[in-house]
Amino acid sequence: MCGRFRLMTDQELKEIDWIISHLEDGQLKKTKTGEIFPTDMVPVIMVRDRSIRPWPMTWGFPHFKGSGVIINARSETAAVKTMFSGSVKQYRCVVPGTGFYEWKKPEKQKYLFRLPEEPVLYMAGLYREYGDESRFVILTTKANVSMKGVHDRMPLILRKSEIKNWMANDRMARQLLANHRDRPELIKELA
Repeated sequence: MCGRFRLMTDQELKEIDWIISHLEDGQLKKTKTGEIFPTDMVPVIMVRDRSIRPWPMTWGFPHFKGSGVIINARSETAAVKTMFSGSVKQYRCVVPGTGFYEWKKPEKQKYLFRLPEEPVLYMAGLYREYGDESRFVILTTKANVSMKGVHDRMPLILRKSEIKNWMANDRMARQLLANHRDRPELIKELA
């Protein structure tokens, strides 16, 4: 969990348009919108040069066994796992999306989860540099009641008021990692 998410652009989604409009032309050509898969490059929000700005990143850290990518990190253990602990300390980011997908097993029914009154949701993420490439993972947490019957994990969704603190305030970031029970409720739709 979370294995795919959605990043739709639309004139109605001014927040997503703002993020995409702040990418340079060369960066914009590399990024993807629509249904996002692991290893796709998308705009991610981060602190760079002391300002909050979007930056294109590839979804997934290279797997330590050499094949594939790791796309998620458990919020409960990320701070103590070797692969993620350095990023928890200083490389936190926010992954914007217009929803995320999950499959109900064994039927393999695909659902889209999104916020009920907000067109954009913000997922807590971590990033690292691999050579000249920036890569990110999405933090997951225990699912709240809105995911009941579909999956036991969900992305760590941030409220707009939490975005800056997640990226720039170590103490508040640790509190957000620990306070996974107070996450927004979601709407579930067949995809």
